[in-house]
Amino acid sequence: MTVSKTPALDLTKTVRAAARDDTGEGDVLKLGELSELLGYSLKRAQLKVFDDFIHCVAPLQLTPAQFSVLLLLERNPGRNQTEIASTLGILRPNFVSMLDGLESRELCVRMRSTNDRRSHVLMLTDKGHAILARAKKLVATKHETRLNELLGPEKREALLGMLAKIAREF
Repeated sequence: MTVSKTPALDLTKTVRAAARDDTGEGDVLKLGELSELLGYSLKRAQLKVFDDFIHCVAPLQLTPAQFSVLLLLERNPGRNQTEIASTLGILRPNFVSMLDGLESRELCVRMRSTNDRRSHVLMLTDKGHAILARAKKLVATKHETRLNELLGPEKREALLGMLAKIAREF
């Protein structure tokens, strides 16, 4: 192995220098066209919202996707895996893995369908109902409260409507 005798470049200083705005103040990157792209803005907002959600339900160790699955199972007991995964837009291999984790925590169970022996229906367990009730309370009193305070009721409703339209029609 050959080792260079040239002093190592301090990448931290180089990156920071390149990232400074035109005034030379701060380490702000120019977003350019990114700041005008809806997809980019949606993703950045999603990351912030998910981070806050995970922080709020940390004692329960639930991800947003797991919470969504538990909510759907509460409202739709006995539905099959494909229906739940499809409704949430979760790929089958990822969904099976998630169900394995939820089952190992005894939050839900998979049972063979009596109508179609090839498919499994899903049910929340008593423990799943209890964890979901705690999660719903944490989400409502912390996470959603913060979002509601940030947006206000009118903007919240408008945003929900716009997001639903994108999901439905795009």
